[in-house]
Amino acid sequence: MVAQRFARLVSLACHDLRTPLATVNGFAKTLTRGGTLGEREDRFVGLITSAADQMAGLLDMLALAARIESDRYEPVLAPADTLELAASADERIASEGSGETVETDVTALRSALESLARCAAVYGGLTRVTWRVDGRRLTLSPLGESADVVTGDSPRDLGALVARLAIEQLGGTLALDGDSLLVVL
Repeated sequence: MVAQRFARLVSLACHDLRTPLATVNGFAKTLTRGGTLGEREDRFVGLITSAADQMAGLLDMLALAARIESDRYEPVLAPADTLELAASADERIASEGSGETVETDVTALRSALESLARCAAVYGGLTRVTWRVDGRRLTLSPLGESADVVTGDSPRDLGALVARLAIEQLGGTLALDGDSLLVVL
């Protein structure tokens, strides 16, 4: 009961934080569109916009975790190819192999896989990590020194923790396999 109340509190906080964040982001974009900023000021506004986008992503992750923990997560399922789900615009993350179509919450799963890969790159001190996809089996490697953080055993990365919650809620599993993380969907 206490955990559900806390999850609802977190969910409400995420919702309420979106209004001031939208204001910051909106004014930053308005300043940029005006075209009257100097190079230095334009760079500062770009940093503000980037930080606002990062905050929005963190709020999305926290809200998803709160919905899962309070049993209010209702995934919208749609078909998606597992290789496409593992693909990322982040140049540190590669994907290869052969996918398979699965019914899943595409947004949540894509975000989860990207979060796990980013976590491996950042905490492993790696310039590149790769998802090797074989149907419903996705293997992320190398992990380097990030294994405990990627699995959530060392809770230092919100994205990895929420990724685990989301993948398990969608019926998948995560496990270490040597210097790799195996995700089965």
